[in-house]
Amino acid sequence: MNCEIRLAGTDAEIAACFPVMHELRPHLVCDTFVDRVRSQERSGGFRIVSRSIDGQVVAVAGFRILDNLAWGRLLYVDDLVTSANARSNGHGSALLQWLESYAAENGCARLHLDSGVQRLDAHRFYDREGFARLCIHFAKPVENQANPDDAVSADIKS
Repeated sequence: MNCEIRLAGTDAEIAACFPVMHELRPHLVCDTFVDRVRSQERSGGFRIVSRSIDGQVVAVAGFRILDNLAWGRLLYVDDLVTSANARSNGHGSALLQWLESYAAENGCARLHLDSGVQRLDAHRFYDREGFARLCIHFAKPVENQANPDDAVSADIKS
């Protein structure tokens, strides 16, 4: 069994991450996924890293490096998901270890992420991985500005 973690750099590598990312973000559309990732790369430094077994993507993380007044330079994890049929095999932990090393190599003092309040299994996982629960994230849609592809707007309204 050949396990590999790598940054998705080519369009084909990004596209290969779609099926697993779609499990976490079902509002995403395959035909526009690569373009959305490329747009976020250009506007905010978004990147995708994947873990593959024998060439098959089993886990992905979307992330960016930020610098803000509250916490300084940090690596923010937008998305972290392991395919349902590959969970509980260490893939998420392996990606978090990779992200932590990447953060250190890029001068980040912290790793941050948000997790939906309903995702109790994910919370237990993050607790086991050494994350502290530091805040509650608030959000409010801006009227007439919502993108129909924006899952956050849909989540807030429910």
